Amino acid sequence: MAEGFARPDALVEPSWLQERLNDPSIRVVDCDPRDAYRRIHIPGAVGIPDPYWKDPDDRRFIMRPEQFARAMESLGIGDETLVVCYDANRSLYAARLWWCLLYYGHTRVKVVNGGFPRWYREGRPLCLCGAQHTYRAGPFTPRPNPTVLAVAEEIKGRLQGRDPHTVLWDVRSWAEYTGENTRGNRRAGHMPGAAHLEWLDLMDREGHTFKDAATLCRMLREKGITPEKEVITYCQAGIRAAHGFFVLHLLGFPRARVYDGSFGEWGNRDDTPIER
Repeated sequence: MAEGFARPDALVEPSWLQERLNDPSIRVVDCDPRDAYRRIHIPGAVGIPDPYWKDPDDRRFIMRPEQFARAMESLGIGDETLVVCYDANRSLYAARLWWCLLYYGHTRVKVVNGGFPRWYREGRPLCLCGAQHTYRAGPFTPRPNPTVLAVAEEIKGRLQGRDPHTVLWDVRSWAEYTGENTRGNRRAGHMPGAAHLEWLDLMDREGHTFKDAATLCRMLREKGITPEKEVITYCQAGIRAAHGFFVLHLLGFPRARVYDGSFGEWGNRDDTPIER
């Protein structure tokens, strides 16, 4: 349940969605890889080509505006569409699409708490059709919002200036943070001074739901991640970082950004500081 969150409207329960499955103003998006969608999905949901929403010409960064607009329109998502996202991976990919839509100025978007595992466990309707559902919608107009996106040069400047009002939140695994797991990067470790709290720890691992607001606030506070600071989330490719950003949004943090290039960019440059 979403009680206690400062912005509970971003999260919906499966019962809420089931009551609205036939609402033509809503587009339900299955954010898992296409093969999973073809096996089974929520009735009427559309499948997606890429759960990362990265620029095909530079896989480090989010799609360019025209690319993202075409992708949304192909799913039947226009400027007035209410998008409801879910996945089977503790809302990882759903939160990524939620953040991408937010970045491009589309705020009519929600995530299903517990995703497909909870939907299935509760015995709700299922679709075994392997074909993609298709819909038509009005145009999608991308309006980039730079206030939710961080870039490497800005982060480098804040590190050099030792900005006490900014905290870097590393949501990766502990092995990635220490550099034991390099993920194929030329250099491994973490950004100087970054707080570590893995994204999986934000979730009820059995139920796939988000932990309650009080617990999340306590966990973040223990890491020095507090609402009066600007929080920049990062991971390897910006996907887990978007999940962390979504949690900050639920909790009402007023200033947060995703470093979309994340360590896939940072760890493969020669001019970025790294600690181990």
